[in-house]
Amino acid sequence: MVEKKKNRIHVIRFLVLTGAFLLILVNPFLNYYLQINFIQGWYQSFGIGNLWFVSPLEGLESLLVTKHLFLPTLIGMLLPVCLAALLGSVYCSWLCPISFFHEILDFLRRKVTRKKRLRDRMVLSRRILWYALIAEILLTLILAAPIFVFMSPPGLVGREIMIAVFFHTLALEGIIILFVLMMNLVTRRFYCRYLCPLGATLNIIGSRRKLRVVQDLQACTACSRCDQICPLGLTPSLGMAESIYCWNCGECTTVCQPGALMYHWGEKVVLEQVKPDSL
Repeated sequence: MVEKKKNRIHVIRFLVLTGAFLLILVNPFLNYYLQINFIQGWYQSFGIGNLWFVSPLEGLESLLVTKHLFLPTLIGMLLPVCLAALLGSVYCSWLCPISFFHEILDFLRRKVTRKKRLRDRMVLSRRILWYALIAEILLTLILAAPIFVFMSPPGLVGREIMIAVFFHTLALEGIIILFVLMMNLVTRRFYCRYLCPLGATLNIIGSRRKLRVVQDLQACTACSRCDQICPLGLTPSLGMAESIYCWNCGECTTVCQPGALMYHWGEKVVLEQVKPDSL
């Protein structure tokens, strides 16, 4: 029963990731060959008709660089910010093209190594994520240029596709995507864990999210299955699914045989077993 539940959430999440990627993949062809422009843009700035959605970090960069409160940018940021505030960093786990590629790589690694559990060869301090965000904002202010707009791996995926369709070539910046994917072979979601300033921004926005994974301490058997399956290397058995770093992918809930981990809508549940140094 647990395995069926696990497979179900894998399928659902992968289908959502695939759908989000196909939307960005097909869109340039519709724009260029069929002149259908109802849907435009890619992951950083995406428009449906006259309604535009702007990544919170890219929107913040624009405000810092221009030093002007541009109303369309603020409106475009509204839905992504509300989504993160309520559901946490679900963009990272359910929509991001980098996560889509990571899922494919993980599947291939399991097939090649014949191992169900992938081990991380490099574990660093999670505080590096916050340093990456601070460094990105400082560079934006110093250079007066939106750094992440040009260097964002999710944005680069959409941009490379568009350049390939419109100009029949690829940009050199695409090598950043290859670097991110190669690091995933060393440590699962290396870039997502330690270097993604957008992920850090969404984590902060979703720190008081309404949807979170909570733990029933009485039901927990400390089997550590949840710790092994977590793609971010968190320890849900110690309550880290409620931490700021969790992106609500739900993997831990599907392998928990006693059902000690579950989604919960409401206020944060404080767990006494969470160790301060683990956060």
